[in-house]
Amino acid sequence: MQSGFLNFYSGALSVLQSRADLIADNVANADTPNYKAVDLNFDSALAAQLTDPDTQAAPEYRADGVVGLNGNDVSLDSERVEAAANGQAMMGAATFLRQSTSDLLTALRPNAGGI
Repeated sequence: MQSGFLNFYSGALSVLQSRADLIADNVANADTPNYKAVDLNFDSALAAQLTDPDTQAAPEYRADGVVGLNGNDVSLDSERVEAAANGQAMMGAATFLRQSTSDLLTALRPNAGGI
């Protein structure tokens, strides 16, 4: 069984990666007629991931988009902001996870000096 913080940050990174994929799909379809931008609700997706790691949260349509003449509501500026915020969250989670596991390994290592 995984330690609490390992389970949490593993789930968080999984949800953040799924969200990054959805943001990339939105950007790729910015000119596709009638395409509607999708995203994940981070809190509910993380709760579902922590409950059952094999489940994937369903993406939801964004309600705040302005629909263009071709029926597309993707805003590249909004997607850039979301991608930057999501990237920062991923870097923060990965940095915390790396440092925490490093500290855990240091604590578990036998003391060569015997002190």
